[in-house]
Amino acid sequence: MSHYKAPLRDMQFVSHELLDMPSHYASLPGYEDVTVDVMDAIIEEGRKFSEEVLAPINHSADEEGCHLKDGNVTTPKGYPEAYKQYVEGGWPGLNGDPEFGGQGLPGSLSIMINEMTGACNWAWTMYPGLSNAAIQCIGKHGTVEQKDIYMEKLITGTWTGSMCLTEAHCGSDVGLLRTKAVKQADGSYTLTGSKIFISGADHDMAENIVHMVLARVEGAPEGTAGISLFIVPKFIPDAKGNVGKRNAANVSSLEKKMGLKGSATCVLNFDGATGFIVGAENSGLKQMFTMMNVARVGTALQGLAMAEPAYQAALNYAKERLAMRSLTGAKNPAGAADPIIVHPDVRRMLMTQKAFTEGYRAFLYWLIQKADVVAKGDEAAAKEADDLMAFLTPIAKGFVTETGFECTNLALQCFGGHGYIKEHGVEQLVRDCRISTVYEGTTGIQALDLIGRKVLGSGGELLKKFTKLVHKLCEASKNDAQLSGLATVLAEKNKEWGALTMDVGGKAMENADEVGAASVDYLMYSGYVVLGYFWLLMAHKASEQLASGNGDADFYKAKLATAQFYFDRLLPRTLMHAAAMRSGSANLMALDADHFAF
Repeated sequence: MSHYKAPLRDMQFVSHELLDMPSHYASLPGYEDVTVDVMDAIIEEGRKFSEEVLAPINHSADEEGCHLKDGNVTTPKGYPEAYKQYVEGGWPGLNGDPEFGGQGLPGSLSIMINEMTGACNWAWTMYPGLSNAAIQCIGKHGTVEQKDIYMEKLITGTWTGSMCLTEAHCGSDVGLLRTKAVKQADGSYTLTGSKIFISGADHDMAENIVHMVLARVEGAPEGTAGISLFIVPKFIPDAKGNVGKRNAANVSSLEKKMGLKGSATCVLNFDGATGFIVGAENSGLKQMFTMMNVARVGTALQGLAMAEPAYQAALNYAKERLAMRSLTGAKNPAGAADPIIVHPDVRRMLMTQKAFTEGYRAFLYWLIQKADVVAKGDEAAAKEADDLMAFLTPIAKGFVTETGFECTNLALQCFGGHGYIKEHGVEQLVRDCRISTVYEGTTGIQALDLIGRKVLGSGGELLKKFTKLVHKLCEASKNDAQLSGLATVLAEKNKEWGALTMDVGGKAMENADEVGAASVDYLMYSGYVVLGYFWLLMAHKASEQLASGNGDADFYKAKLATAQFYFDRLLPRTLMHAAAMRSGSANLMALDADHFAF
């Protein structure tokens, strides 16, 4: 039932040609040996694992789901075996620290593997993916002893991780949490409380699970100032990392949910569980954001990983499905009807999916390339890259998941009634993608983070770092006959982006609600401009390659046509978002709560 084939040509276009990853790696200490041949070999092995191991168990896992018995979770058939192969292949430690058993390869190489595994089976991919947050957090904030016990086990995949933030009475407002930690004489803590919506909190795939838990130490201040972060392992290890007794952290139920049914989403109870604090007491917020930033980029990738197989399925179907005749005359005169790909509205849906998915790939690969610079670049380059990542991460998480979900819905629409039933697997993609706009911070929360903390909070400096890049690209394009029209449009949007920011910021000085009222439209406007930048960048590269006579001319011509479609059909959506922002907050706040009658 899987239609997915790894889009290797487009992946290579973005990584090899557009972003010149080989030169990028050669410029960073420790990555010099990552040549084109090395990249292609790793990607090819990742393709084989994704298509041959993960894809065949995706739909069956959706049917079977996870099971809870006597406090233990069993994953769907084939999941443990696939994880064993994943670990044996060395995939968990691809970009892990060599000091702790990792291969030390760039994070930008890992995202290509994660795109393929996620496209084939996002529910399965979440299990090893969740370990990344624990690895980053312990690696950055943990003690030497904690690193010695946990890092190698997590990096090699012997153990997995989970993030335990959410409680039933509070979601993203973690300052309201009630889970309590009491310090013990030996320096450990005893945790009591309950967490919900915890992905991968229990399963049968790894030897141990390392829960990263937010809690409030007894006597700590209320709100976010009083939260701390704890390592709470499923099995308490000794100083050498050998698993010991079962901790008092137990799954009481599995959530019955819309999608991602192969991923165990648990209610996890801490009944006097033993935990070990990460960093100082009351410093949990900083450590939480270390985990959340990793998770948000990963969730942005879900938008691409769901949109790509949905697009492939819709494209294959549109070429085969016969219905009606073309408005301009029969295109399949020997058949009873024409394939639906000849119809303009089907083309609209397919082109929208194509423009988004290819735009996402350029955006996200470029974004994670900046993480390489943060890790290995000199101080000035790392600071610049970190600032760009801080600004663009909420856009990536919010915009790519919102429009990625749109892509899965468009794929279902291409199938018509056949998309709504399970036979073709498209309805599963719609269900699996839906959560991406919700977890790791809803779109509204990403929007407030973007406009409140990143843009207005920096006095517009983070925004300017990216708008300068847009300006430079537009200037470089204005004398190119083929690209000057696109550049002119993008330059206008870039200028308006700044004007809208000033407008919202000015109004917010009088009424803080103006920020919240504009926030989601601001994020979406930003997303369309960001993708416009990457489409102009891709058009540049395609034009250069055509002029040189190198490569597949049809591929580059398709890039130029898709860039034109994006600018003609999708970038104008900014007009609506700009108008909504300018309308202000009064139309949202006019009704008293009691007047929302039904």
